[in-house]
Amino acid sequence: MTTTGEEHATARGGPWWWTRWRSAVLDAGLAAGSAAECGAEGVRFAHDAGVPAAVGVVFGVLAGSTLVVRRKWPIAVVLVSIAITPAQMGYLMGIVGLYTLAASELPRRIIGSLAGMSFLGMLIVMFVRVKQDTQRGTWELGDWFVPFASITTAVGMTAPPVLLGMYVGARRRLMESLRERADSLERELQLLAERAEERAEWARGEERTRIAREMHDVVAHRVSLMVVHAAALQAVARKDPEKAVKNAALVGDMGRQALTELREMLGVLRSGDGVGTRERSAVPLVAVGVAAAAAASRVVDDEGGAEGPCLSDVDELLGQSAAAGMAVDLSVEGETRSYAAEIEQTAYRVVQEALTNVHKHAAGAKTHVRLAHRVSEIAMQVENEPPPEPASASAARLPSGGNGLVGMRERVLALGGVFVSGPTDAGGFRVSAVIPAV
Repeated sequence: MTTTGEEHATARGGPWWWTRWRSAVLDAGLAAGSAAECGAEGVRFAHDAGVPAAVGVVFGVLAGSTLVVRRKWPIAVVLVSIAITPAQMGYLMGIVGLYTLAASELPRRIIGSLAGMSFLGMLIVMFVRVKQDTQRGTWELGDWFVPFASITTAVGMTAPPVLLGMYVGARRRLMESLRERADSLERELQLLAERAEERAEWARGEERTRIAREMHDVVAHRVSLMVVHAAALQAVARKDPEKAVKNAALVGDMGRQALTELREMLGVLRSGDGVGTRERSAVPLVAVGVAAAAAASRVVDDEGGAEGPCLSDVDELLGQSAAAGMAVDLSVEGETRSYAAEIEQTAYRVVQEALTNVHKHAAGAKTHVRLAHRVSEIAMQVENEPPPEPASASAARLPSGGNGLVGMRERVLALGGVFVSGPTDAGGFRVSAVIPAV
């Protein structure tokens, strides 16, 4: 399992400034080794300085023990190692201190300055020591050996730990950067997933509303006319058999048309607009819902082509209402022309739903349907007069869910139009809509 930057930063289980116990044990071990080294070298330092050996040992142990704070104060450790370099002690502390300093987050100028001071101090001490050994006759070499040995030792004691520390520090910073990027990417992915879920939920709600609206528009009108004709059939069955037969035939035709449209719509929803069973299993639910709703917004003919209701079908719509006993007239203003399929379908549905509401709430009322073809818009108005008999409005006992006006408003507003509905001063009801045609 990958550890992110936040988890890495919070996973602190060590004492004091150490992030882990193992780091504390390592530093304590290095400090103990440095203290032992400096303590042993303190004996010679005490002899050269003319002080008791115990003083030199204590001084060396105290100086070497400062390595334990190398992670907290690396500059102090390097300065102590430089300070005790003339006493020819603290070599382990100097190497580890330079490595820790180079690997830290301190500015490069500070690291370079302290590394240069350490190199210079080591160079001077080694030059003096090698020269003294040469003068004592310990080594029989030429004059070139003193500077060579001094420079080589100083470089070997300072360059490798500094270079290794810089490499480790750069690698550490790179890992921290990668962890931060991983954290940022994880947060972004989580945010995208949340937004995608919100969009999917919104899309599902929109598709449910759209499908419900389509089902209402396609079925409710014809079923309402069927109920009206059935009520009329019941009233004239014994008095006028011929009219009863005619009404029964109309009820049958409208029932078949409603069943056909309902079957076609359900078939589109089931097939997902032509998507096969195996293909649908690999398609996201939202995509299928969008395709189904888009397909459900049109009536599919027997050959598989798409035929949606349009303004030319308004005459047939008015004829069906007139056959159900409604006195309805149509007036058209402007030059008749064709519009986009979505505009014509919306205009048709507005007129259809308005007539359905007249059948439900004002049966027998005279109704006026007006269509106006303008330069950049199409306007429609359906207005009914008060019903001749107030009780006749509920004679057929047509149910009303209150969704008709809501569906019309949603359709018109979705196209950037204006929708207004409400009672008239004469006691009737008016539905008006204007839809942009560009």
